[in-house]
Amino acid sequence: MQQVEAQEKVSEKAIHKYIYHSTNTEQDLDSHGAVKKTNTDEREDFWIYGIFVSRLLSRDGKPVSADELKKQNDEIDKRVAAAKELVKQKEAGTAPPPKKKGEDEVTFARFLELGAFSNPRRIQLNGRDTIAVDYAGDPKAKTRNLLEGAIHYLAGTVWVDERDKAMVRIEGHFFDDFKIGAGFLADIHKGSSFNFEWTKVNDEVWLPLSFAGRGSARIALFFNHSGAIEQHTSDYRRFKASATLLPGLSIVEDPADPNSQPDQPTPPPAAPLQPTSPQATNGPN
Repeated sequence: MQQVEAQEKVSEKAIHKYIYHSTNTEQDLDSHGAVKKTNTDEREDFWIYGIFVSRLLSRDGKPVSADELKKQNDEIDKRVAAAKELVKQKEAGTAPPPKKKGEDEVTFARFLELGAFSNPRRIQLNGRDTIAVDYAGDPKAKTRNLLEGAIHYLAGTVWVDERDKAMVRIEGHFFDDFKIGAGFLADIHKGSSFNFEWTKVNDEVWLPLSFAGRGSARIALFFNHSGAIEQHTSDYRRFKASATLLPGLSIVEDPADPNSQPDQPTPPPAAPLQPTSPQATNGPN
């Protein structure tokens, strides 16, 4: 799992080199689980100068208007300009102190670091040799911020590509309520569940493919939903600075360079997995 943690940090860095398409669907459910309302939007997502940009392309199947698109682009231009200025300040040594790492985020690498693992077994997943291992948040693990404390209330299963040592799937659920500030800052209800899947892109790195969640959760002013959520990510393309997507940006296909290699982690050596019981090789029950 130390090797998997190292590989996940590579993936989290590599996604900054791509522009991609995401389809996001939210469903409000009634007390019996029936759908009351559905909202769907499509977006173009990418990172530039260290900031995440998400452009809304359509809402419920209808393209955004030219005025709305221009408003988005103007706002993105301002954010990009501020980010470029910060880069200049860092180069000149005049930038303000950086925010403490991990102050307001929960990465998948940290998810792995804060858990305990058991019952490893080999299975076939999408035609690849895969190790499935049960996961539970470690209540003794030291967290960096309040949101990481939610991991203490998680349990589920992690699937790892055996050859690449990369996470390819996670399923989990909250086995107890999680609250911060008596529920004003964060409130996740017991039974809320989720799953993530990754796909291998350009035969070099595993990047997000889909996310699905169901339950009730609220995190300050950033997220508040009770129902079901799905996100599907596709059309990963390399991009570089130029002049068409936005002022200073364009999408380009990244030709294969035989002399270039993707970032690779430097994990410690690990002994081969040894099944501890007959069930260890038969897959999950």
